Amino acid sequence: MARNVRVKRYKTRDICKIFDISKATLFRWEKEGLISNVGRDWRNWRLYSNQNLKEIRKIMQSRNNRL
Repeated sequence: MARNVRVKRYKTRDICKIFDISKATLFRWEKEGLISNVGRDWRNWRLYSNQNLKEIRKIMQSRNNRL
């Protein structure tokens, strides 16, 4: 029996606020392929999953390690 599990999704502004980054940075990382499988809602707005959050954390850590 399958459960109807609701997955948490984050809007662009939520991600920018959580990680203190600009929309341009977030969209650039997506374009570069660093963030995969970003979902879309009925308006075609981006919706980020927990997996995307992990990818963004990894990007942030790798960029901080370079400094």
